[in-house]
This record gives sequence, C-alpha cells and structure tokens, in this order.
Amino acid sequence: MTLYIDPPTWPGHGRLWSHLISDVSFAELHAFAAELGAPPRAFDRDHYDILSSRYADAVTLGAVETTSRELVRLLNAAGLRRPKGRPAR
Repeated sequence: MTLYIDPPTWPGHGRLWSHLISDVSFAELHAFAAELGAPPRAFDRDHYDILSSRYADAVTLGAVETTSRELVRLLNAAGLRRPKGRPAR
C-alpha cells in the first residue's frame, strides 16, 4: 500500500496544487484522501488535487514524494490511468 504525491507546482484558481495517487486501487486512494480531509470533489479521474498547504500533511500521513512524471508511470503500470476523453472502467 503506497500513496504518492508530486510537488505542488500545478497552478489553478490562484493556488498551487499537487496530485495524490495510489498504485494499488482507487479504494485505497479514497480512504487516504478521506483521512487527509480532502473533499470528494478534489478527485479528478485518477488522482486527487491537493492544495500546497496540505502537501506536508499528506507526507506526514505516509504519502511518498515523487515527480509528476513518475506519478504517470506508476498509474500506467498499475492500470489505473484515466486520461481525459477516456471513459472510466
């Protein structure tokens, strides 16, 4: 069971965001996000958008820091990647 988070470098709505993923299942991801206090609306296809102010909290809870490129590789390897324009399985 491992959750991963990339650095908060993604701009949106005047803030910076990170992406939080699981390399095991969406159930694991949703459980971790709930523990972190991320609202369900922060889920976007295959990841949660996490505010920069919550980045340290995610790491403290056990999320592993990694690069954005590595997040995509991990999602693809786990079969959990859901790019825009593709329906959910």
